[in-house]
Amino acid sequence: MTSDRSAVTILVPGRLHERALARVDKAFKMVRLDRADKSLISDGLAGTVRGVAAMTAIDAAFIDALPNLEIIASFGVGYDAVDARHAAAKGVMVTNTPDVLTEEVADTALGLLINTVRELARAENWLRQGRWVKEGPYPLTKATLRGRHAGIFGMGRIGMAIAKRLEAFGLSIAYHNRRRVEGLSYEYHPTLAGLAAAVDTLISVAPGTASTEKAVNAEVLRALGPDGVFVNIGRGSTVDEEALIAALSGGVIRAAGLDVFADEPRVPQALIDLPNATLLPHVGSASVHTRNAMADLVVDNLVAWFSEGKPLTPVPETAGVAKSA
Repeated sequence: MTSDRSAVTILVPGRLHERALARVDKAFKMVRLDRADKSLISDGLAGTVRGVAAMTAIDAAFIDALPNLEIIASFGVGYDAVDARHAAAKGVMVTNTPDVLTEEVADTALGLLINTVRELARAENWLRQGRWVKEGPYPLTKATLRGRHAGIFGMGRIGMAIAKRLEAFGLSIAYHNRRRVEGLSYEYHPTLAGLAAAVDTLISVAPGTASTEKAVNAEVLRALGPDGVFVNIGRGSTVDEEALIAALSGGVIRAAGLDVFADEPRVPQALIDLPNATLLPHVGSASVHTRNAMADLVVDNLVAWFSEGKPLTPVPETAGVAKSA
């Protein structure tokens, strides 16, 4: 293990949470780059870097450009922007920041669902624009949470936290994963289309992977039906946005609430223009409390790796990577 962490070079490409930056700088020898671009890595720097702390994409070429790299500490529970499989093949550990954001994201999911169903943002605008005085009460909402049946796409930590909240609201729960979750009593559906057909409220918490790319497609939205509400708190890549726009504009489903998009921060104008789409700028975990906890976990993973040889939260692809003596 490393006795003097101040001699360990940690590379920070692009932006990183200020709390994480301060702690990395205090505990290690921090070097910053404008972005994660291998062309910016000088020959003198390449061999000195043993760790990367990042909240940006880290591809195979960047990993290969750092021959003594041991660990990539990624900021966020989703790590689809990091080539974890390539890292594993090179003996490089990858960590993420799960658990510390679970409750915050689940809270956001419920808030987004309620806003979408009860049109709270539009009702607030009605008041602010003086229409309550001029035109009377805001129109009754056509949708309600009462009697709804919820389906969760991605029953992991966050999915389970959302399910508990939905139960408290009196909703029945079903889910779809690649495989059934052992010991879970909620109704399981082996296909996403099957889940959508069985519910009227579909909440996606799925990670962005090759297998989930545009998984929420026209077929799934048709199965959800004309009273259907779709909420995405996971990754924008899991949704066929063109199909979603068509479903919302054509009455195939009733409404959608989205916190994530395929090409952030660029959101299709067609989505912005839809009155039955509630849109948030990826704020699922965006509280000071939670982002500080995420920043701490990034650095705690680095400290644990270089002090004990074992990180706190390795991603599954690199769980078997061992620190060399």
